[in-house]
Amino acid sequence: MALIPATLPAQSKNPFAGRWDIVVTAGDQTYPDWMELNEKDGAIQARMQPKGGSVHPVTVIKLEGDHLTLRISAAGKKNPETTWELTASGAKISGTENHGDQVFAKLSGVRAPELKRDPPKAWGAPEPLFNGKNLNGWEPDDASKNHWVAENGVLVNLEHGANLKTTRNFQDFKLHFELNCPDGGNSGFYLRGRYEIQVAYEKGPDNFHSMGAIYGMIAPSVEMPRKPGEWESLDATLVGRTLTLVRDGVTIIDHQEIPGITGGALDANEAEPGPFYIQGDHTGGMKYRNITIVVPKP
Repeated sequence: MALIPATLPAQSKNPFAGRWDIVVTAGDQTYPDWMELNEKDGAIQARMQPKGGSVHPVTVIKLEGDHLTLRISAAGKKNPETTWELTASGAKISGTENHGDQVFAKLSGVRAPELKRDPPKAWGAPEPLFNGKNLNGWEPDDASKNHWVAENGVLVNLEHGANLKTTRNFQDFKLHFELNCPDGGNSGFYLRGRYEIQVAYEKGPDNFHSMGAIYGMIAPSVEMPRKPGEWESLDATLVGRTLTLVRDGVTIIDHQEIPGITGGALDANEAEPGPFYIQGDHTGGMKYRNITIVVPKP
């Protein structure tokens, strides 16, 4: 199939314009993806967030009425071309992910919620999410690969293995935690289980993948010195999609909107509360402590 970048005639209305939370069903597996389409000067601009990795642009697009074709990846020596075939119906989309001529997965999506709301009038008191003694309140995603332990008030991942998430879900909050990342370490702290704060001293391609970034979505506005093997603090305030992130007392993300889920998200149910979860499947040696949460007063 030969696709070309889509252009729209004047006054046309694109039923796919906006942001979409997508569920992919491949056999007995389901996982979240995300997509955004905008129009500029009569042409469509698109980007998508796959299951893992980073959000990236989609440059080859074909739009015909309520049907949209996106080329997700070009054919290679070992892999066929991957495309999405989507149909829009009001606030929903559906379709398939195709590998060459074969259907690989089914796609279903809904318009992503705007999540625009005012900050709470008052916040409650801080409460610990980690008691410093054991993993009460946390659970690994794979107990057979779990290497998280509590040692002297510190949450330690002894070696790469399982991810760790809270047993409670949260909506809007003020989060504080302290981290100690070794040189070459790579982890992440997910807000609502969907938006990853990058925690890494592994060489990345750009600032969108650096310490304190919302992985692939928002780059820190301030370049901070590297401190591998030292304790640092992060304070995140999230209301709806609006995030403020402070690193060691310096605001590095200031009331910015998180556009959508990041790679590794637990789900795409952005309107719902979600857990915190910490990546442990990249590298070992990560340490966290003094993890506390403040939620709005009723």
